Amino acid sequence: MLNPFIHWIEAKGPYAPLLFVALFMAASFLMIWRLEVLSARGFEGTVLGTLVMPYCTGLGNLIFAFILGRNGGSGADVMTNSLVNNVTNMTLVLGLPAIFWGMKILPSKTKNSSGKKSKGAGKAYELNRLSLLLTLMAILFFTGAVWALGRDGRIVFNEGLVLVGLFLFWQCFHVFDVLKNNVRENKSLGWTLPFDLALLAVGAYGIYISTGWLVNWISGIPTGFISVKYLGWLSGWLMVLPNALLAIYYGWRKQPETVYTSQVGDSHVSIPLCIGIYALYHTMTVPKFFQTGMFILLGATLLHLFFVTIFGQLPKFAGWILVAAYGFFLWKGLSG
Repeated sequence: MLNPFIHWIEAKGPYAPLLFVALFMAASFLMIWRLEVLSARGFEGTVLGTLVMPYCTGLGNLIFAFILGRNGGSGADVMTNSLVNNVTNMTLVLGLPAIFWGMKILPSKTKNSSGKKSKGAGKAYELNRLSLLLTLMAILFFTGAVWALGRDGRIVFNEGLVLVGLFLFWQCFHVFDVLKNNVRENKSLGWTLPFDLALLAVGAYGIYISTGWLVNWISGIPTGFISVKYLGWLSGWLMVLPNALLAIYYGWRKQPETVYTSQVGDSHVSIPLCIGIYALYHTMTVPKFFQTGMFILLGATLLHLFFVTIFGQLPKFAGWILVAAYGFFLWKGLSG
């Protein structure tokens, strides 16, 4: 049904790749826009915010892993894609807002912060911090599991089952948490939910089409930076771009909790789910910079855990540390 549309883009010749990138971005923002609308209607803490958002922000990585697994593509590219996505999110994308606008999860206490309303707001901030800490701990354990399984240089079918099972357990945990919360607060999902989910499906299909075309296009280029040699890097940067723009926007609006949740939630889909899915198709061989990427990701997560737990914020100097760590990651990965 969409073949005429795809052929129309392909007929634009050298501009076709840029148009498919634009399609990817538009589809990503369509999905994020509907989730933001639902969130504004009071859906925080429901199944949408807890279970749907990670799939929307990480869907490009998931589709990339599926396409390469189905077509027999390189497992090292899937691992590179996931590492580039997660390391960029946890270092550069969170470090820059901390440098320019600050990342205070807990507001500063003032003399006027009294009364039931202030106490209720303070409790909400504290609950947000605890939820963020739990999500960061999940990244720590997921990354540690992938590192442990991939230390021998490959991840096989049985290990892929373990990684997919870890992710599904995490999702089941949230499902029961959401159900308990909805029973406690007598919440419902509303009559517009089917319409919003339909728009999310349109966005997902747009991501699938654009990702598949771009993968095939780059796979046909043998040399140069934009070539099959750097497929994992290029795809990782493309798929982190919508989240990066959101982080800059919400950082500018002084909403650090949104910056954090958008990046941290995306990381769960890349590691371990995408890696596990590819391993179900083929044995994955890890890239040369696997150990370096894992250690940087683990170190960045521990840094976030420390500052959010102790100080309730990510200070500016910590942002510089994260940006420097990302520069080291690029040097080690691209020079190998």
